[in-house]
Amino acid sequence: MTTYGTIPTASQPSDLQYISRAKDRIKTGLRTRRPWRQMFEVRSIRPPGGFSGSVSRCRANIAYFFMNYVIIVFFILFLSLLWHPISLIVFVAMMAAWLFLYFMRDEPLVIFRRTIDDRIVLFLLAVLTLVFLFLTNVTLNIIVALAIGVAVVLVHSVFRKTDDLTADEETAGLMTGVGVRIGASSSSS
Repeated sequence: MTTYGTIPTASQPSDLQYISRAKDRIKTGLRTRRPWRQMFEVRSIRPPGGFSGSVSRCRANIAYFFMNYVIIVFFILFLSLLWHPISLIVFVAMMAAWLFLYFMRDEPLVIFRRTIDDRIVLFLLAVLTLVFLFLTNVTLNIIVALAIGVAVVLVHSVFRKTDDLTADEETAGLMTGVGVRIGASSSSS
């Protein structure tokens, strides 16, 4: 019996499942992004009461708006690379590597039958991203863009009140690694 012209179907579902799983992981990751309208609520911008109030606001806002802040920093970095097309290509390639090696993985990364810890993958991807971008001679652009991104995040996180944020302590603690009580401090208003 000949099977000329038959299309193998065994590999197609796994490819589609991988794409579907990747799409679901991206959607899940973006669900942690808070609404931009809530983030930039004008009535929630107030000067902090002091240094301790600034620190507690900063921690609470970074825990609550973490994904938004990541998007802002990456957007600023992307804008800084627009006039350097090779660097932009490297940036996009590294973002693809980040997606496939860190964000969209369901199972731990295994190389030569050894499980690689997520912290090692995170560190290596961060170092490789910076090294490849530095090799494209945009060191100053990257440093300035990251400094601007961090400054924007810090200014927003210090001046945005935390009283109206609604997140449970467990979620805030998971995102920052510490137990942050959002809106619980009287000095944050």
